[in-house]
Amino acid sequence: MRDVRICEVGPRDGLQNAKHLMPTEAKKRWIGALAAAGLEEIEVGSFVPPKLIPAMADTLEIVAYARTIPGLRVVALAPNFKGFQRALEAGAHKVTFPVSASRLHSQANVRMSPEQMIEEVQKCIREREKLAADKRPGIEGAVSTAFGCTLQGEVPEDEVVRLASRLAQAGCDAVALADTVGYANPAQVKRLFRRVRGEIGARLEGAHFHNTRGLGIANALAAYEEGVRAFDSSMGGLGGCPFAPGASGNVITEDLVFMFESMGVRTGISLEKLFLAREALVAGLPDEPVYGHTPAAGLPKNFRQVA
Repeated sequence: MRDVRICEVGPRDGLQNAKHLMPTEAKKRWIGALAAAGLEEIEVGSFVPPKLIPAMADTLEIVAYARTIPGLRVVALAPNFKGFQRALEAGAHKVTFPVSASRLHSQANVRMSPEQMIEEVQKCIREREKLAADKRPGIEGAVSTAFGCTLQGEVPEDEVVRLASRLAQAGCDAVALADTVGYANPAQVKRLFRRVRGEIGARLEGAHFHNTRGLGIANALAAYEEGVRAFDSSMGGLGGCPFAPGASGNVITEDLVFMFESMGVRTGISLEKLFLAREALVAGLPDEPVYGHTPAAGLPKNFRQVA
């Protein structure tokens, strides 16, 4: 029984912005350790051209490995129809599409306007309908740069609401709001999630925050208070977008799990085993800095995870 669902995005969002490459076998060990800690959903890679993001060159092999882990929902990111086709061939259980609310970021990230990206998502949804029901992956539309953009600056909330509505109407199973560059604050998070939920209801599921200015976990709590129960996070705070200047690491998985568990909110994730997975991360990427208050301080003597 879980009160919130946490998706570990380190193997994708974390590694794509790392200065060093993690070997494929080390990725497998890390993902296996994450699953052993109780993470039931892991974004293991993205189907993008390796020349653009070399860290994702082995995504096909990583998806194949992750699919062998019992009970794990394997997530991959696709920026276009070709990427979606590759995700289908690999057997990803869920495919996430980044649809930027910032026009400048959209062009830099996927070489398309937001409207063109919506059309691409619609094309992918039509392709999915050709498959047998038990072969269809889940599709999530993530409205990125929803709270601001280092390229464009202010992103109108009306544009975020419009794109989220378009994604829901297109047939996405779920919609998420992403603070790609870490511009959000808790008041803004509450306001925007409330507005979008007013338009698309329960189709709004996920929250993806970056910790650029130290507000990532505060923003996650604000989203939780607005009814969000699905969160992305990255072990050690790894992450960032190569095509969004200034974007830094994600909300730290270890700290997010500790916050929820200490509040009595069940995550289904063992912190002790999560620390072992952190060791696998450090072993596989020894020269990359990792962060986290909870791993550094340790668990309080009176701490008990929610049964």
